[in-house]
Amino acid sequence: MAGKRDYGQFCGLAAGLNIIGERWTLLLVRELLVNALRFTELLENLPGIGPNLLAERLRTLAEHGLVEQLAVAGDGRAKQYRLTERGQQLRGPVLGLARWGMQFLSADDRDGGEIRAEWGIIAVQAMVDTGRVPEVDETYEFRVGEETFGVTVTAGEVAFIPGPADAARVVVSSDPDTFIQIGAGMVSPFDALAAGQIKLEGPADAIRRCTRLLGL
Repeated sequence: MAGKRDYGQFCGLAAGLNIIGERWTLLLVRELLVNALRFTELLENLPGIGPNLLAERLRTLAEHGLVEQLAVAGDGRAKQYRLTERGQQLRGPVLGLARWGMQFLSADDRDGGEIRAEWGIIAVQAMVDTGRVPEVDETYEFRVGEETFGVTVTAGEVAFIPGPADAARVVVSSDPDTFIQIGAGMVSPFDALAAGQIKLEGPADAIRRCTRLLGL
């Protein structure tokens, strides 16, 4: 292992940071937590990283069993990258860090920074309060800009599924900017509803459970 990635400490945190502590690595993981992506798609989603650095970060993650390459259906030469089961174990820490970091977002970040639908998805997932999981098994669908994903509650466990959700009890629609602002406390969900920035569809009891799960 290259010296710059090795703290030389017999500590779990140091061992983890040896792998994911480099600049861009956690943002790369963030992208792959939403979808499996091609190299060119990752470059587009992470402006400023550069192809050589992206290749190095992917190589490091693959060497440690966090990322794997898959063939793309219908394109014999193309490859896409996805998180392995070990890589998916980073979902909790990444969402926790995103939840913690949202308190530092400012109007300047919003005005001068890029906003993507995928980051709205991460914001919603980060908002999930595991202490308020409904006792009822049900599914909620979130439409964030052009992206859609589901949140399922089964036997007290929460899972995230890409794409439209089957038999969703509640459908929540908004743009990524609004979801991130709500998560950051820059706008209240009630104000967003009143302004028509967010739309909730479903029975009232299921909506209450869904919004409680999001800490709202």
